[in-house]
Amino acid sequence: MGSPTATVLSIVGERADSVIRELAPLPNVSAFAGADAADASERSARATATYVVHDADPLRHVAAAWVEFYDDRSTLGVLELEIAEAVRALGEGGMPDYYVVLHPESIEGTWRHWWLGVLAAAAPTRVLPAEDAASVRRLMRRLPAGRPWPEPTAWLRDVPYAIPDRIGLTA
Repeated sequence: MGSPTATVLSIVGERADSVIRELAPLPNVSAFAGADAADASERSARATATYVVHDADPLRHVAAAWVEFYDDRSTLGVLELEIAEAVRALGEGGMPDYYVVLHPESIEGTWRHWWLGVLAAAAPTRVLPAEDAASVRRLMRRLPAGRPWPEPTAWLRDVPYAIPDRIGLTA
């Protein structure tokens, strides 16, 4: 997701839209909220700014299906279907360079295990905690280097076996 010249950050959390609005006026940032993952990928690829900041999450449906499965509100079949669809879609668009998780200490239950366990386990330096727009600006100045996201099929197929209480949390 994104052009070779832009670093793409997907901001997730309750106040993502306000953080994105605060970052939008920065001269080196292209920021937008409310786009779906495909539109965000397309807009990111066309961006000329150093950073693209948005709230689109190409794994949104996988995350929800995983949480619902482990909270006994859905089936394994639904989770597997969402993973297959995400693998297909990611082949067309890709992942953001970084997920910035707002207020990770306040995330409750299984969702905490998704953001700070399953997702962070796939690429530990690509899931970062932040509190507000100021902390995101500081992060943007010193984004950690590290391996990129692995090929989606390499790790998404194992998501159903990532049991919440058995994954280490990164924050």
